Amino acid sequence: MDNTKAVDNGLNHAVQISDRKSVLITGVKRLDNFDDKEFFLESVMGHILIKGEGLELIKLDTFQGTLSIKGRVNSLNYLESKDKKSFKEGMISKLFK
Repeated sequence: MDNTKAVDNGLNHAVQISDRKSVLITGVKRLDNFDDKEFFLESVMGHILIKGEGLELIKLDTFQGTLSIKGRVNSLNYLESKDKKSFKEGMISKLFK
């Protein structure tokens, strides 16, 4: 018997990075924050932080749950809940510099 649980919310999750110049993500629930260096979003598999240079939002389709980004991608990380808290605290400190 299989002990794994399937995520049954109607959205499949996939990440496709092409030549470190474009990213297509499916299973996106919400785009929390973004600028030309970072994108912070929530997917059906957890929060994701994308870092890079010259990042641009190409398309966000909240109905289909897809996100398309172009620019140079340096990293893509899935964050645990403790990492998410640290990231949000860091964003608040940037606002008050």
